[in-house]
Amino acid sequence: MIGSALRLEPEETSDIRLPVASLTTSSTADFPGRRATVIHLQGCPLQCGYCEVSEMAPTRRGDPGEWEAMRAFLQARPDGLDAVVFSGGEPTLHADLPRALEQAREMGLAVGLHTAGPYPERLAALLPQLDWVALDVKGRGRDFDRICGRRGIWQQHARSLSLLLEGNTPFECRTTVHWRDFALEDLERLAMTLADCGVRRYAIQVARVERCRDPDYCLPVAGAPPREALEALARRLTPHFARLELRH
Repeated sequence: MIGSALRLEPEETSDIRLPVASLTTSSTADFPGRRATVIHLQGCPLQCGYCEVSEMAPTRRGDPGEWEAMRAFLQARPDGLDAVVFSGGEPTLHADLPRALEQAREMGLAVGLHTAGPYPERLAALLPQLDWVALDVKGRGRDFDRICGRRGIWQQHARSLSLLLEGNTPFECRTTVHWRDFALEDLERLAMTLADCGVRRYAIQVARVERCRDPDYCLPVAGAPPREALEALARRLTPHFARLELRH
């Protein structure tokens, strides 16, 4: 995580129940142009082998006071904070998320969301309250399902992407690349598909292999392309986007 991570104990009761896994108190990388707190919510329906926060995957209901602790922190506005990002796990899993977004906006904070788009109807309901969305794109078509370990998710994700392309909320797409899941040619096809769909901001993130959910993903991959080949691909792709980032 970017910035300092903090786990807060609930101090008050609330009728908003969100299972808070952890808090990144200050980040300038998770919401472009903003200094944001990132609230990581527990629970994810996907099973990506490269996931480095698999301890966030099991779903639970939020305990009383967890959101109140987050709200108190946000109200204090430390370090020039002007935004909050709800991340995961998969934050759209939680029914009380819209009410938490509403309260954050009432504090005058810009609100962002990190999601893989498995619940397009929920995303549609959230979009009027969002100032920024980062959409995880696991792969192209059925490769999405293979990489995330769940059938039928790629169609749901495609609907979520369509909502963003048709709407007015600024967003980026981002792909985490592990060479067990991708060949360089696969990544190029995925990127060009997104560009052809109208995606203007795209980030390629290289998976970190120290803490992968699947132990096999921590092992070296035979035939993995060198860093120079990935950088050359990024240069070829750059003209097709308004902004393309290669993130370490």
